Amino acid sequence: MNHPSPHTAHHGAHHVHEHEHEHDAGDQADILDLDAEVLAEHIASITAWLPIGTSPRRIVDLGCGTGAGTLALLERFPGAELTAVDLSAAHLHRLQEKAAAAGAADRVRIVRADLDATAWPELGTPELVWASASMHHMPDPDRTLRRIHDLLAPGGLFAVVELAGFPRFLPEGAPEDAPGLEERCHAALDHHRAEQVPHRGVDWGAKLTKAGFTVEGERTITVDTGPPRTDAASRYALSSLRRMRGSVASALTAEDLTALDRLLDTDSPHSILRRIDLGVRTERTVWAARRA
Repeated sequence: MNHPSPHTAHHGAHHVHEHEHEHDAGDQADILDLDAEVLAEHIASITAWLPIGTSPRRIVDLGCGTGAGTLALLERFPGAELTAVDLSAAHLHRLQEKAAAAGAADRVRIVRADLDATAWPELGTPELVWASASMHHMPDPDRTLRRIHDLLAPGGLFAVVELAGFPRFLPEGAPEDAPGLEERCHAALDHHRAEQVPHRGVDWGAKLTKAGFTVEGERTITVDTGPPRTDAASRYALSSLRRMRGSVASALTAEDLTALDRLLDTDSPHSILRRIDLGVRTERTVWAARRA
């Protein structure tokens, strides 16, 4: 699930300067782990949809985060070995722990690298490259796409997964003291991201074609879970909205900020952890592109 955006649904990881990346790696890792737990079946449905003929033996996960995509791919392709690439040592360490717990440690190679760097480390010749919620963080995505095209084995597949945006958790009229608060937070966050992450929301299909790929499929997965809420969804909402607050606080009215802080106060009866009407609503789009 890299999220910078709070998600990297799942995935994903965030290729920003190292001191920024590691500064909040802990809470970012928690969100990525919760994203993977809450949206596991949706990630699995994406891997199942990929237009794969012969199962790949070598896979590269670019911007692997804490491993939501990595583990889903290892389960989907049990004969494959996977190289997981990320800048964050904390994320990679957590991924290693998960792979070991899943009995797949011997199938995962960890590579710590900055994908913005001029030269990439040796990543082999994979038949499948996966990038979830990481491509929009690249300062020059066209250059990155050309690199991935050249990295792939002939006939290999590249899967780009993007988040439609920050998930929504509350019903439309909530919270009672500030109806529509979540939408106002989203508007502020969209403005912030337009400045910080200019490549979010681009047409990856057109860029993939320009880089020499043949786009074989595009699919949007709609996520709408609950209510009834689960404990994981509640923790996911709490962690995500805490992270959102840091980006939107300066743009909110005093009343909205107070209402948001009540939701984030775990000791308050108004805490988001105590809401029984909580859900998770978002979309993810995947493009599958072939190297000729």
